[in-house]
Formats: sequence, C-alpha cells, structure tokens
Amino acid sequence: MKFIISRENLLFPLNLVVGVVERRQTLPILSNILMVLDNERLSFTGTDLEVELIGRTIVSGAKGSLEVTVPARKLLDICKSLPEDSQIEILAEENRVKLLSGRSKFTLSSLPASDFPSIEDSIGTSALVLKQPLLRRLIDRAGFAMAQQDVRYYLNGMLFEVSKGQLRAVATDGHRLAMCSLAIEADDEGSTQVIVPRKGVLELSRLLDAEGDEEVSTVIGSNHIRVTSEKFTFTSKLVDGKFPDYERVLPKSTTNELVGSRLDLRQAFLRTSILSNEKYRGVRVKLSQDLIEISANNPEQEEAEEALSVDYSGAPIEMGFNVSYLLDVLGVLEGDKARISLSDPNSSALIEEFEGGDSLYVVMPMRL
Repeated sequence: MKFIISRENLLFPLNLVVGVVERRQTLPILSNILMVLDNERLSFTGTDLEVELIGRTIVSGAKGSLEVTVPARKLLDICKSLPEDSQIEILAEENRVKLLSGRSKFTLSSLPASDFPSIEDSIGTSALVLKQPLLRRLIDRAGFAMAQQDVRYYLNGMLFEVSKGQLRAVATDGHRLAMCSLAIEADDEGSTQVIVPRKGVLELSRLLDAEGDEEVSTVIGSNHIRVTSEKFTFTSKLVDGKFPDYERVLPKSTTNELVGSRLDLRQAFLRTSILSNEKYRGVRVKLSQDLIEISANNPEQEEAEEALSVDYSGAPIEMGFNVSYLLDVLGVLEGDKARISLSDPNSSALIEEFEGGDSLYVVMPMRL
C-alpha cells in the first residue's frame, strides 16, 4: 500500500501527536505512532498509556486502507528536514515503511499495528460543546497552580467541575489556589468532578486555539475525558483520587482590601524578587494608609525595597509571601487594577480583578 502526501499536510498531525510520546519507553511500541489510512482520511495516534492523542489530515486521491506503526520522532525529524513544498511518497511493506521524496529515501522499521495499545472507553457522564478559546482560557487561568510531582498525587492535575450551569477549573499545590469558572449550557442538573493529570492538561492546552470560533466536543467519563475537534481527538485517563474541598480555602470574610495598578504591582514585585532568597523566594509586604512597601533580602546581605501608592484604608499589616506565586497571579489577571483582600498576617490573600471576572486566586502567607 502506498500514497503521496505533501510535507506540510504530514507535519500538521505529526506535530500534534508527538508531544505525548515519551522519549524513554519501557515498551518499544510506545515510541511509535499508529498511522491509519482510510481512503482519503489519514490519522496518527500517539499514547503513553495515560494520554492518547489522534491527529487527522486528508490525503487527496488516496484509496484503500492501511494500518502501520512507525517511530514517532524519527518520522517527524525526517519530515522537518525535507524542503518546503516537498511531496512524500509513503510505501508500507512488511515490517518496513519507506519514505521517498525527490532524491531522498528513508526506510523505517515498523511494529505490528495490532500491538498498539489504546485507552479503553468508559461511559460518559457529562457531554459539553465548548468554543476552543473558552476551554483554553480555563486551563491557562488556573493551570499554573498545579502541583508537580507532589506525593499528594491528586494535586498533580486540575479539577474540572460541572455543576449548576457552569464549568469550573481549579488547581492547587497546597500553597496557592487558582479557580476559573465558565457559564455553560448543561442538560445535567447534577454535579460532576474529575481530576485531569498534569500532562493531559498541558497537552490539551497546546492543542486548543486561543482565538477563533472552532468548537470542541467534550465527554467526561467515569475514568477518562475526551475532547474532539475536526483536527484531533484527545483522550486522557483521570486521576483516581479526591480533590480537596476548595470552597473551604476561599476566604469568606476579609476585613482589609487593597486596590492598585496591576502592572505597577507586578513590576514592583518583579524588581524586588531579583534580590530575594533564590530558594524560598520570600518578600515582605507592609501595608499602611494608601501605601504598600515591598522588601526582600538574601543570604548575601543584599536588599531591595519598593514603595507604591495604592488604595488602602485598612489596618496596618506586615506579612510575607512567596513572590513567585504573586507574580504568577498578576501575570494572568486582566484589566488595569487588581484587588487583594486579606484579614491578618496569618490569613490567605484573595486576589482578583478589580472589575470582577471569572477567576479567583488564593495565596497563603509565608513566615519570614
């Protein structure tokens, strides 16, 4: 079986899929991607047994069917190395796949397509149709707060909650929490909560367009989530665990409120962070009437101080924060002004856009 496809047409699905293929594999088949041709429809599937990704393209004039596996990164590197606008002839033989383009010829080893694993389906409990930019926004506004390699494995991912006409994304690493909500049309009146692993969240964000009107169909099952568009099908297993009750973390009644320029605050924290302790990243924040003072020092006895005018009429407060957490939040917030609400030096700070919005952020203080 053979067919001809343009280099650009082949690169698009390959670039989508290769991201989930780990460089070091215990099973040789997982270094390969499954190539399936069904008449003019060509698809590539990659998986690491946790996340599965299918990229699709069209091969004009192709007839017949083909199923074969090929080494993922070698195929991608070959395609990238060929000149633009190249035509590539792909010929599948027993245990071999040949690529011909101009005077270039490559022969890749193949493994049986029947050995390629697939993530088992589970019964869908919730189905949604969303515009890609909205789902991407949910992930981007909350994803930075996901834990990395935490022993509390349920924190190494993002909670997706469907309830009462809204889809909510929540992430926390135990020191900070990020939450973004989106109004949706949902037939199901009940509540569904699932935890998507960190790798799955990052891969999905990479796939989704940040602009445009393209929609994706999202099905949440008992042990997987599947997101489908015309160009790709993304499937991820879910984390089997219980996410913390994030509602309890949100400060309910704060007595002091600061409102200031989001960009000015971010720049002040950014400058101060230069001389903070590289390991602990702590800065001291001092609030008084219409003024915030930020200071940092490090083991080399170096110091940085910033003072900024803000709207603040609460009680004087002095507390410490991990400056990286504050910078992450101020980096994803929109609008000219940010609102920081807090009660006392031992309580968490609630950060949000001054005009309101779809996101809330909680940052715990640190002892300096």
